[in-house]
Amino acid sequence: MSTSDIQRLLRKNICELQPYSSARHEFHGEASIYLDANENPHPYPYNRYPDPFQRQLKVCLSEKKRIAVDRIFLGNGSDEVIDLLIRAFCDPQKDSIVTLIPSYGMYEVAAQVNDVDCIKVPLADRFQLNPDALLRAVIPDRTKIAFLCSPNNPTGNLLDRTAVRTVLENFSGIVVIDEAYIDFASAPSMVGFQDEYPHLVVMQTLSKAWGAAGIRLGIAFASPQIVNVLSRIKIPYNISQLTQEYALRLLADTVTMERNLRSILEEREMLRTALSASPYNFNVYPSDANYLLVDVGNAEEYYRRLIAQGIVVRNRSNIALCEGCLRITVGTPEENKTLLHALHNPPVSK
Repeated sequence: MSTSDIQRLLRKNICELQPYSSARHEFHGEASIYLDANENPHPYPYNRYPDPFQRQLKVCLSEKKRIAVDRIFLGNGSDEVIDLLIRAFCDPQKDSIVTLIPSYGMYEVAAQVNDVDCIKVPLADRFQLNPDALLRAVIPDRTKIAFLCSPNNPTGNLLDRTAVRTVLENFSGIVVIDEAYIDFASAPSMVGFQDEYPHLVVMQTLSKAWGAAGIRLGIAFASPQIVNVLSRIKIPYNISQLTQEYALRLLADTVTMERNLRSILEEREMLRTALSASPYNFNVYPSDANYLLVDVGNAEEYYRRLIAQGIVVRNRSNIALCEGCLRITVGTPEENKTLLHALHNPPVSK
């Protein structure tokens, strides 16, 4: 897909949009006196607006991810990126997106909020992508975005890369690969495919492996053209100064992240082995994420048993293909031991 093809996919009003220009858009650099943005002049810790382009943070991410700054867009969580992509490319009451089921529910929610249809294609055996089924579900000239979560939530598995490439080579819209859990996976990111596929957008986050869900920082890697579109339609100051500062401190401490990542991977294997064996004998699906999808049979009973003992997991039994399943996040070693005990021992009635 060429640059002109991406331009063709955009909504007409987005192409013609004159973006809002804030004071910090018009002046770049440092000054001794700022009288341009109607800020409080007194030296409160955060009396100034944050950098709307997040330049310092993007340079840091560029160095870590080895990707050009002009290919990075930062959102208030990945949810903002999802919403902006739909708003940029999908006309309400006309266009559609396509995604998988089961998968991350915000793709459908964001589509509904924007009055855009969501086509859901069931996963095939072993929760894998059937590219032919997805491509058959596409409505020509109407289905503008395909959202593929890999590792997939809630199933935990990476999508087969050959199947993903089939979609990339045959779908004429934007293909979004949501890699929120890629740091826990056995395969590298698909960011490296973007030169080959300009319509590929890869989303990542600091919420999972980096342990910073509370700062709400989502990352999109895309062609400079797509990044420019998202930058034009976002709110002016979508990433707070506090978030930018904390993210920079966090990214400087790779040692701690890697240590915690190793612990999670070790505990994931421990839980998988334990839950598959006696006395549990549950069906534990393979995972490339920081959680396990576990078929416990009577999911509601086990869910309530755990709640009664102060342990919260996610009951996914009401989702297609996940009947009888709990999604269990990998905790600390102590939390995981408590979980195993609680699953085997129902609470004592008072």
